[in-house]
Amino acid sequence: MSFHFPRRPAARGFTLLELLVVMVIIGLLAGYVGPKFFGQIGKSEVKAAKAQIDALQKSLDQYRLDVGRYPSTEQGLAVLVTKPADEPKWQGPYLSKAVPKDPWGNDYQYRAPGEHGEYDLLSLGKDGRPGGEGEDADLTSW
Repeated sequence: MSFHFPRRPAARGFTLLELLVVMVIIGLLAGYVGPKFFGQIGKSEVKAAKAQIDALQKSLDQYRLDVGRYPSTEQGLAVLVTKPADEPKWQGPYLSKAVPKDPWGNDYQYRAPGEHGEYDLLSLGKDGRPGGEGEDADLTSW
């Protein structure tokens, strides 16, 4: 008695050429979509920095209403969170959390009196240096 097992059809897979074509197509799509996607991330960081500057300006204005002046350069933005020892009119904290860093992890620059008004508040952009273009451009309160 002999047993005969039915033959299975040969399993078919993808050829190396087909896999290479698919890889090239995926690479082309990533090359096209990737820069556009990462460009949007840069724009959102700029928008976030502008929103933070606006919020800090409002907190500085509230501080001025309570105290009668803007904080000095030496006091900096820290007085929006922590009461100075020599300021009896302070009614803060004026920020619910610690003073934020800009979206690129750098401290906001604050000077009072400023060159462009009663105070200057700015982020030096992605590169952390004065000047620049695009994401590296300075974002200011004036």
